[in-house]
Amino acid sequence: MAKIDEDALAEAYNRALALEKAGDIDAAVKAYEEVLAIDPEDHGGASVRIASLGRGEAPPKAPDAYVETLFDQHAEAFEDILVEQLGYAVPVMVRQRMQALGLGPFKRMLDLGCGTGLTGGTLRDMVDDITGIDISENMVEIAHEKDLYETLYVAEVEDFLEDNDDEPFDLVTATDVLPYLGALEPLFFGAAENMVEGGIFAFSSETLPADILAGRPYMVGPHQRFAHSEAYVRERLAATGFEIVEISEINVRMQDGNPTPGHLVIARLKG
Repeated sequence: MAKIDEDALAEAYNRALALEKAGDIDAAVKAYEEVLAIDPEDHGGASVRIASLGRGEAPPKAPDAYVETLFDQHAEAFEDILVEQLGYAVPVMVRQRMQALGLGPFKRMLDLGCGTGLTGGTLRDMVDDITGIDISENMVEIAHEKDLYETLYVAEVEDFLEDNDDEPFDLVTATDVLPYLGALEPLFFGAAENMVEGGIFAFSSETLPADILAGRPYMVGPHQRFAHSEAYVRERLAATGFEIVEISEINVRMQDGNPTPGHLVIARLKG
C-alpha cells in the first residue's frame, strides 16, 4: 500500500469539513476529491460525504477502510453512544417481534456486523450456537471478552458470506449493517447462500421520505448513512429467494434530537 501523506490528508479533510459547514458545497466537494486523491482507500469516508452532499452517484457501499476505521475508533465508547445517547434498541425489537411471531429457538445464528455483541447478547438464550462477524478488530475484541459467541471473525460481511463454507445457519441477523451498504443484492444473496431452507433473516434498515428518495432505491442521507426505500428492500428480498414474514416501521435511533425512520424486516428463505 502506498504511504499516505498524513499531514496533507488532515489539511484537506479539515478544509473540506469547514467548507461543508460553511455551506460552500462546490468547494467542499473539490476538497473531498483532494482527500480521495491522497487516500484512495478512503479511510475518512470522503466518497460517502460527497454523496451525502448530493453530488455524484451514491457508491454501492461505504468504503471498507472507512467503516473499519470508524468502528475501530469508537469501539470503546460504542455502546454508550449508541444505546445511551442515540436510543438504539433494534436488537430488543428483533427479539420482541420474533417472540410475538413464535419464531425460534434456533440452532445456529450468524450475527453480521456483530459489533460489541448487542444483538448476540439479546438473543443468546434463543440460540444454541452464535457466530459473529465484524470488520472492526477492536469491536470483535470487546465482543470476545463478553463470551457470548462460539465463533468470531474479523471480516467484511459480503466477503465472509461469499467465502464461508461452514454449515448453514437457521438465523441470520444484520441489525446495523444496511446503513453502510447501498446495493443490497450481495448481502441478501450471500445470506441466502449461508442459510438452511426456511431459515430466518432479521435486519434493520434506515429510510427517508419518498420526496427525498425521489424514486431512488437508495441514497446517502445527511448523516453519511445509506437510506433504502421499502420497495427496493422488498424487491431485492424476493429476487434472492426470501419471503417477507413482517416489515415494521421503526425509529432506528435518534440523531440530533430527531428520530431516524427505518424498517425492521423479518424474512424467511423459501424452499
